[in-house]
Amino acid sequence: MLSLIKRRIASVLTSQKTVTYGLQASRRQLEGTRPVRRQFTTFLASGSLRRRYTTPSPAMLRQMHVRAISYSSIPKFVARAFRVPIAGATIGAGGFGYANYKFEEMRKTTGAWISTAQDTVSGAFETASDGINSVTARLSELKLPELPSVETPQFFKDLFAARQKEQRKDEDDKEPESPNNSPQDAAAIAALVAATMSSPSDSKSDALTPDERQNGLMHLTRKLIEIRSMLLSIDQSDSLKLPSIVVIGSQSSGKSSVLEAVVGHEFLPKGNNMVTRRPIELTLIHTPAENGKTPGEYGEFPGLGLGKISNFSDIQRVLTDLNLAVPASEAVSNDPIDLRIYSPNVPDLTLIDLPGYVQISSLDQPETLKEKIALLCDKYIREPNIILAVCAADVDLANSPALRASRKVDPLGLRTIGVITKMDLVPAEQGAGILSGNRYPLHLGYVGVVAKSHGKKSSKDSTALAAQRGESDYFGAHKDVFGTQSTLMVGTDTLRRRLMEVLESSMASSLHGITNAVQLELEEATYQFKVQYNDRRITAESYVAETMDSLKLRFKEYTQQFRRPIIRAKLKSMLEDKVMDVLEQLYWLDKRAPELGVLAADPKVKPEDVEPYWRHKLEAASSLLTKSGVGRDSTLLVADGLRSLIDSIAAGEPFNFHPRAAERLTEFSHMILRDRIGVTSDQVENCIKPFKYDVEVEPREWEVGREKAVELFEKEVDMCEQKLKEIKKKVGGGRRLNGLIGYVKTLEEQQKEKSLKRLENAAEGEPEGAAADDVPAESYRYPPGQLSDARYAMMYSDRLSILKLRIMALKSKRCRAGPQSEVFCPEAFLNVVADKLAYTSAMFINIELLDQFFYQFPREIDSRLLYDLDRKEIVEFARENPIVRRHLDLQERKDKLEEVMKQLNSLSTLRADPQPAPRRHRGLFGGVF
Repeated sequence: MLSLIKRRIASVLTSQKTVTYGLQASRRQLEGTRPVRRQFTTFLASGSLRRRYTTPSPAMLRQMHVRAISYSSIPKFVARAFRVPIAGATIGAGGFGYANYKFEEMRKTTGAWISTAQDTVSGAFETASDGINSVTARLSELKLPELPSVETPQFFKDLFAARQKEQRKDEDDKEPESPNNSPQDAAAIAALVAATMSSPSDSKSDALTPDERQNGLMHLTRKLIEIRSMLLSIDQSDSLKLPSIVVIGSQSSGKSSVLEAVVGHEFLPKGNNMVTRRPIELTLIHTPAENGKTPGEYGEFPGLGLGKISNFSDIQRVLTDLNLAVPASEAVSNDPIDLRIYSPNVPDLTLIDLPGYVQISSLDQPETLKEKIALLCDKYIREPNIILAVCAADVDLANSPALRASRKVDPLGLRTIGVITKMDLVPAEQGAGILSGNRYPLHLGYVGVVAKSHGKKSSKDSTALAAQRGESDYFGAHKDVFGTQSTLMVGTDTLRRRLMEVLESSMASSLHGITNAVQLELEEATYQFKVQYNDRRITAESYVAETMDSLKLRFKEYTQQFRRPIIRAKLKSMLEDKVMDVLEQLYWLDKRAPELGVLAADPKVKPEDVEPYWRHKLEAASSLLTKSGVGRDSTLLVADGLRSLIDSIAAGEPFNFHPRAAERLTEFSHMILRDRIGVTSDQVENCIKPFKYDVEVEPREWEVGREKAVELFEKEVDMCEQKLKEIKKKVGGGRRLNGLIGYVKTLEEQQKEKSLKRLENAAEGEPEGAAADDVPAESYRYPPGQLSDARYAMMYSDRLSILKLRIMALKSKRCRAGPQSEVFCPEAFLNVVADKLAYTSAMFINIELLDQFFYQFPREIDSRLLYDLDRKEIVEFARENPIVRRHLDLQERKDKLEEVMKQLNSLSTLRADPQPAPRRHRGLFGGVF
């Protein structure tokens, strides 16, 4: 192996030029490698191997051999030479990176330990300072002359002075970031941070006085109540609701008295029977004084539109009427009453007064009243609402239906405030035991009140003032039990502050969840608005304007159907029917009608030689056609067309969604037509009077009239033949019809003979019975219906024969001669007269009726449908269309969600520190203070 390596190195380092192609190179290669292979190879065969190594093959002669020294070997040599240094450098870099990573991890861990220690120390100092301040405040309130004055040690003074300096320095550093913040915003910041960082049960440990806290949180509460109202207007689902205070209790627990004591006025309905039958959503809004002027107190019912009601007796009367409107058979309704009271004497609160629990329903009440009230209350006391359980002090709490209902939905009492009324009816010690909550503990505690005075009140004082004075007297007389040194909460003022604190804290704690829910709803509404309507916004006014414009445009398009040529054609069609009636009446029913055809066929007979009978008949026909009420009929025909046009517009979209607007549209359009029909009809009649006496016919008009008459008669012939075919098919064929016609003719002849015999007998004086006996009885071989069809067939046959005869006359040379043959061709003459009447009528109808209607109708649309609507009617009109209503609802929902999100973001920006608030630590002095 060593000798092989030496030979290869020597071959690489040699300087002689080597031949790398040809037969000689192959032989040299074989000779050079043969001894080496023989050293390491054992030959087990003969013959073939010998030939293989002695004689080179052609493939080996064609094989290209690589040079011993080539450029490809240099990189391999370099890589082998630097393999070890590169590996060492890589291992060194990896080790350095790992060491750096461990160092950074140790630094972060150490920093976290240090920050935790700092937070612990700062929390300990903060807790100690709060405890000392609380103890100092407590001790300052006590007046004990025998005790010496207590002074804080210098160590704590220096410690807390340094702490306060640091806080003031931090506040000075943060002031330039928000130079536009008002004192109200600063107070709202403190209120929001305090309400978010603390629980409702920590209200007694605040350093602020109740008045300062109330003023600081007023701005926040008002914003939260506005947001709650907006959320209620958007959706009634539980996911978009801020907490409200739900007042529950039995009918005799004093619920109404508590609410009236909070408001300061009597406004709730009173009565012997159950008066509160609907939920009352009461929103109290504090109105501060402006420019030293105290604003007035008033109430509003937003859903009724009654405006501001300053007299609370009127509010009580309205509430009573709304509650008593619920039928006695139902006794309870789920439809709430929205009442808002604005007063400088009330806090910002949202209260919901529910019907009181009953144990047994009376005879005039439904048996399911107890279950209905329980279901209604259970609906409102669910999360996140706060439960205000009103109980009477003279009733055992174990029997309180309010506490029993609250325990079902709030077993731990985290959302329940107990209000104990009628505290003056029990001993003070017993009342204090109830307020302590030892038997039925509540997280938010109990508040004792005397909401109604049971003593004598002055005639000058209101019930609210008398109750307030009686409450102050009672708790003032028992200071040893309910004094300032006691931890019990008593009094209406305390209840107001407590309700405001609890509501604000609960609303603030719900802000995060409400913000997320509103954000999700806003994203969904924005997506739907983009997908369905491509972000196209509309308003009720724009929809009304577009609807009226489309109505005018459609009316203008339909007016093309009432152009003068179209009206003339319709009137001509009507007059052609009249011409046929006149011809049938004066010519076709005349027995001498065939004579007219004979006279027309005789070329020797001249028009002036025709007897006056036919000329008078022609004049009578012209006069009858002109006096047949052409003016009235033509005017009514066009007016009916206009009515059908307006009815079709009113029945189509979008007026099929607006029945009242369609009715008004039809009403005033018909009124316009009624006003113009009489005038137009008289005008047309006056204009066609000349045609009653003299009609001048020109040759061109005669030829046109003759051709029209031929077309009319041919059309009539086709109609008669079609009717005959239908009758033949109906009765069973032509043979059956011929038999029926023959039988009808026989019956008619018998009827004539019978009539003649009756006349002869009457002339001779014989009785009618003898003549009747001679007539054979009628045979009933055919049904009466087929006999009637046979008579119609006879009439159509006679009409066909006459029409064909007159068509031949109209096509004869006599009728083609010109207007001088009018006596022989009355059909052509009457057609010319009808054409003149149609032209004249159409001209004056267009002037007197159509132009006036087309001018007045669009203006009546503006005056009666558009300008006559107020804002409420416009919104109602737009919402009658379900497509527009869905568009407006989604658009309004999106806008309200955006406004709510904006308000919520404005509340979130009130935080002093945008970073998450650190966790509060009790510290070392938590157990002491």
